[in-house]
Amino acid sequence: METIRVSFPHLGSYHTPMKVLFTFGFDVEYIAPPPITERTLSLGSRYSPEFVCAPFKYNLGNFIETIEAGANTLVQTGGTCRLRYYGELHEQILRDLGYKVKFINMAKVQDARPTTLYRELKEINPEMSLKRIAEILPVVVKMIEYIDKVEDYIRKNVGFETIPGSFDKVHASFLSELRSVHSRKELNRVYRKYMRLFKKIEVQKPANPLKVGIVGEYYTVMEPFSNHNLERELARKGIVVDRWLNVSSTLFHYPKKKIEENTRDYVKYPMGATAMVTIDRALECAKKGFDGIIHVKSFGCTPETDVIPVLQNISKDYNIPVLYLTFDTQNSDVGFITRLEAFYDMIKMRKEMGQNFKHPSAHSNRFYPNHWGECSPSS
Repeated sequence: METIRVSFPHLGSYHTPMKVLFTFGFDVEYIAPPPITERTLSLGSRYSPEFVCAPFKYNLGNFIETIEAGANTLVQTGGTCRLRYYGELHEQILRDLGYKVKFINMAKVQDARPTTLYRELKEINPEMSLKRIAEILPVVVKMIEYIDKVEDYIRKNVGFETIPGSFDKVHASFLSELRSVHSRKELNRVYRKYMRLFKKIEVQKPANPLKVGIVGEYYTVMEPFSNHNLERELARKGIVVDRWLNVSSTLFHYPKKKIEENTRDYVKYPMGATAMVTIDRALECAKKGFDGIIHVKSFGCTPETDVIPVLQNISKDYNIPVLYLTFDTQNSDVGFITRLEAFYDMIKMRKEMGQNFKHPSAHSNRFYPNHWGECSPSS
């Protein structure tokens, strides 16, 4: 019988818990997607419909590269936007390209019929043990939460490290050690060990640093390559980065009622995908007196495009600048860096001049505009 080699699309650091889930839970070999590069995007773009959103292209490129690395079983997730259709299209494209692999499309799972979940899981490994999966699943969920907590701590401090690369080095060791963890006891030990190491890293953080919130579309916010390493670029400028959007916040602890309450002054009805989270977090950043907000999305993402007028209203009401960045298949950093530099100069000068008003009654800023036109970084 052929060895089952499973892969799942790359997204931030989540390939680590995916390895644990498939290796210890499904008892299969896991082929981690290689780090995303220009080749990944080039492959995905070459075989994708022209106007499909960028995450589709990244996922397709991921699949092709993992097939080249030996994967024979691919798993695609579902979603609340066009993501739910990715699986069918990806499978058809790969078939047309001549790849003979098993394709597991989790969008076929129906909430009202739990048996559909069991059916798709059995497709991964027909001999899987529900007992093993039940044992490892809580570990994987907690691992994702710990990864998100660690990375939240990093993005708030990495811009102030006294020895460049300190956080990256410890973070890489943290993820490496997690890959062999398969119990809550081991997981807790590793998490505590590395949080101590992170907190020992020397930082020189000013009393009142610039703070910027990142909001927007799920994949492009969370996958660094797809947003040109936005968080790292902000950190290099000595900015505290706040990004609520991650897997544990949206899948395990999603505060739906709270979000509906918080946003009712700006929207009457749910807008789909991550749109409501974008509005809610932008409001939270504005109320907390952040120096700016950056809205990130993939080209053609309809829910996040619809959000832009709402963000402009928030920008006006709370006098907080919003920078809009749209990403597709462009790979030049030039336009992106130029716009980011200008945004940084503007929020820095506002702070120095005392223009970062925190009261919603401040509706105008005679020095600088509050929101900058929606266009791609390469334009």
